[in-house]
Amino acid sequence: MSARLTNKRILLGVTGGIAAYKSAELIRRLRDAGAEVQVVMTAAAQEFITPLTLQALSGNPVHTSLLDPAAEAAMGHIELARWADLILIAPASADAIARITQGIANDLLTTLWLAAAGKKAIAPAMNQQMWADAATQANLGVLRERGVAVFGPASGLQACGDVGAGRLLEAVELAECCAEQFNSGLLQGREIIITAGPTREALDPVRYMSNHSSGKMGFALAEACVEAGARVTLIAGPVHLPTPDRVHRVDVVCARDMLAASEEAVAQALSRAGHINTVFIATAAVADYRPAQVADQKIKKGEKDDTLDITLIRNPDIVATIAGLNPRPLVMGFAAETQSVENYATSKLFRKKLDMIACNDVSRSDIGFQSDDNAMTVFWPEQDHLGRHELAKASKHEIARQLTHLLAQRLGARA
Repeated sequence: MSARLTNKRILLGVTGGIAAYKSAELIRRLRDAGAEVQVVMTAAAQEFITPLTLQALSGNPVHTSLLDPAAEAAMGHIELARWADLILIAPASADAIARITQGIANDLLTTLWLAAAGKKAIAPAMNQQMWADAATQANLGVLRERGVAVFGPASGLQACGDVGAGRLLEAVELAECCAEQFNSGLLQGREIIITAGPTREALDPVRYMSNHSSGKMGFALAEACVEAGARVTLIAGPVHLPTPDRVHRVDVVCARDMLAASEEAVAQALSRAGHINTVFIATAAVADYRPAQVADQKIKKGEKDDTLDITLIRNPDIVATIAGLNPRPLVMGFAAETQSVENYATSKLFRKKLDMIACNDVSRSDIGFQSDDNAMTVFWPEQDHLGRHELAKASKHEIARQLTHLLAQRLGARA
């Protein structure tokens, strides 16, 4: 599994059946691989294994009721659906498979399934004849067409005494199947350079100008691009985030350092992969200005004057500089705005000659800076119109994966 499940959010749905006992071992395997796990149990599942057992193993409260007044005061089922990187129903009974196929939402698990926009998977477990029934097989065909991954089942002796297909895969196999969901190959052979976080512009030896960027979106994108098969260089401003697995990280402080690191990384990537296979993604919140002079010593407060005058000069425009190269990579910019978000973003797209731009409203407290969630609109120029794609509110990791799909499409169009 290497590190493909590190920091992944797995929502495990447990339905009724004797195989529900395997969910305990599955939770342990997922957590050992670095995943965070939350559990939703149907009423039937609770007849086979207790919520307290799965709560102790997952380290999180187990969710059992759609109409929980405390959770639903904040639309808890919607937030839980957004939280998940992958929803896995294991074991998935014939009844649960039929209900999610038909879009029935009469309990918490089936409602979450409908409300989730991310990856989905089921691990069937049932009597061999129920598995072979035409209705079950038809339902599975529909789910596969919708992009739902089906893990198993295995064959062998069943609890009822029958022998045949319908056994739930073992926990280690299911954990490996989950890990495989985070390796799409969409960007295989591509070189991706990503800037992330804020920059700091020194005023004196102890003070600086900066902003509230956490770097989470850029780091999530780096992780998603690696999952998609790319070779990734992450140029990070001052942030307190661990380096994603298999990502080459370059730490910088100020805008000029970030530009120098970006130019060097892009030049190396272009020499290795060529401009068709190279992408520059500018998620960093770069300071537009810096002090014209940095004081050698700490600036002291004036005894008579309550004001301090500082002359600012403009920093280099990193994304425009990279977009102006010849040859140049595909360049994707980000626009974090507080008003007229789409107008500012599309203006930036054309003014800086970018290939794509993703914009979001950072005045919202529920997305953007410091938040674990985001929502974006992505624009790109077409021959006779402006391409547009909405990314609804979701975790930054899920938003990042959706952006890799858009990147792969634009790279294909560019080629």
